[in-house]
Amino acid sequence: MPMTVPLIVGISGASGAIYGIRLLEALQAAGVPAHLIISKSAMITLKEETSTDTGRLRTLAAAYYLNTDVGAAISSGSFKTRGMIIMPCSVRTLSEIAYGTTDNLLSRAADVVLKERRRLVLAVRETPLHHGHLRAMLAATENGAIIAPPVPAFYHRPKTIDDIVNQTVGRCLDLFEIESGLVKRWPADKAPK
Repeated sequence: MPMTVPLIVGISGASGAIYGIRLLEALQAAGVPAHLIISKSAMITLKEETSTDTGRLRTLAAAYYLNTDVGAAISSGSFKTRGMIIMPCSVRTLSEIAYGTTDNLLSRAADVVLKERRRLVLAVRETPLHHGHLRAMLAATENGAIIAPPVPAFYHRPKTIDDIVNQTVGRCLDLFEIESGLVKRWPADKAPK
């Protein structure tokens, strides 16, 4: 797929705003245009967890849409994209996607990605999970989404929070076949012979 085809990036109100920031930085570095939606709750979380504001995020994106703009280009299946990733993804956003509630652009764009059979990755950031959360994850998966919680790996021996964030973001970008240079891969010499 040409690098100029955009990836839709959603940032919702779950804890873990750093994942969305790093995702946008990685996409910009890889030359992949990001079309960004930030939920109202995400703006609050961004302020609480980081020193980054929405203005900076907008500079990392090729396009920025208000979550209230349900008529935006990315709400139409005729607008070509690589798919969409929501990182972090709140349980509320997950539930809207799982059950087809599309009253904002974030859930509408995700619904369009699914109906067009494009890839949708949801980095659901919640714990512990109750039955309803798990049922929503299953429903979203049955609709075609990939649930990819930001669960850290340790085989690459992370030394900093950045190491953990980078590995998670890089692995999610792998799902779109976007090479970010962030992933420390399992050594080839560990493969069976």
